[in-house]
Amino acid sequence: MPKSIIAGIGMYVPENVVTNNDLLKYMDTSDEWIRERTGIEERRYAHRTRETTTTMGVEAAQIAIERAGITAQEIDFIIFATLSPDYYFPGCGVLLQRAMQMKEIGALDVRNQCSGFVYALTVADQFIKSGMYKNILVVGAEKHSFGLDFSTRGRNVSVIFGDGAGAVVLQSSDEPGRGILSHHLHSDGNSAEILAMYNPGTHANYWKEETLANFNDAEIGDLFFSHAMIDKAQVFPYMDGPAVFKKAVEKFPEVILEALTANGLTTQDLAMLIPHQANLRIAQFVQKKLQLRDDQVYNNIQKYGNTTAASVPIALCEAWEKGLIKNGDLVCLAAFGSGFTWASSLLRW
Repeated sequence: MPKSIIAGIGMYVPENVVTNNDLLKYMDTSDEWIRERTGIEERRYAHRTRETTTTMGVEAAQIAIERAGITAQEIDFIIFATLSPDYYFPGCGVLLQRAMQMKEIGALDVRNQCSGFVYALTVADQFIKSGMYKNILVVGAEKHSFGLDFSTRGRNVSVIFGDGAGAVVLQSSDEPGRGILSHHLHSDGNSAEILAMYNPGTHANYWKEETLANFNDAEIGDLFFSHAMIDKAQVFPYMDGPAVFKKAVEKFPEVILEALTANGLTTQDLAMLIPHQANLRIAQFVQKKLQLRDDQVYNNIQKYGNTTAASVPIALCEAWEKGLIKNGDLVCLAAFGSGFTWASSLLRW
C-alpha cells in the first residue's frame, strides 16, 4: 500500500538576529536568566512591515516545492498552521495561494498552536492516502514579534518566542522502506487558560452576568473593547510556565512512546527525535527520561527560540540539511502546546 512521504522540505528565518542582551533595552532580564530557564541564546524577528506570517511561509514553501521537483502549479491542496495569522480572518492559506499564484485549490488553516504542524501533517497524510490529492503543501509559520509584551511585566513569555517558517510537500510513494507510519493526536482542555491569548475573543471571562446587568449596551461595548484590556495585559499571551512545564514533560514522552509502541519499535530504533522547540529544559528532560543519546535528538531553540507551529518543520529541515537524517531513518516528530494539545508522527525518511 502506498505511503505518504515528505518529497521536499524548506525553511525560512528572518535576517534580524535578536540576542538575549538586545532584550535588556526593553525589560529587566539578563542573558544568564534566559539561558538558565529556556536554553535560548537568540531568536529571529521578522521585519515589522515587509514580512508577515504568509510571506515567510511562501519563502519556506518555494524551497520545499523546488526540492520536491515540482512547481507551485502542481500543488493541489494547502494546509497552513499558525497562531499568528496576517489577519484575524481570512486565514494564511488563501494568502499563500494568492502570493504563489497557484490554481484555485483548497486551502485549510490549522489553529493548534505548538502542535499545529503535526496536526496539519496528519490531515495531509489522510488526503494523500485516500488518493484525493497528489501534492499537498503543509506550512507552519509564525510572526510572534508583532504581538509580544516587551516589558518586564511580559518577560516570562516574550523572551521565549521567535519568528520563522517551515514547509513540506507531501506525496504518495511505493518506494519500500519510506513513508509515514502513524500519527497520534491528543487534547485536554481542562487547563486551556494557563497558556492562552484571551483577546480578541468573545469569552467575556472577566465580567460576570450580575456585573453586566449594571451597564447599558454602549457601556458594555466599552468594557469589551477598551484600554482596560491593554492595561491588564489581556491582549498579550499569558502562560503559567511551571504548570506548562509539568504537563509537557509528562505528555511528550507518552506520545513518543505511543508512536513507537504502535509500530512495534523502541527508542533504540529511533534515528532522530524532532521535538517542538518549546524549551531546551523540556527537551533535555524528555531525552533523559527516554534514555536517548545526544545524536538521537535535534534541538535548535538556542538559535531561533520557540517558533510554535514552525518549530518542528524548521528543526526537521535543518537536521536534514546537515545530513543528520538519511533515507530509511526512523524519525519521530512530537509537539506539545496550548490547548493543551499534543501529538506525534512517526515516519521512515
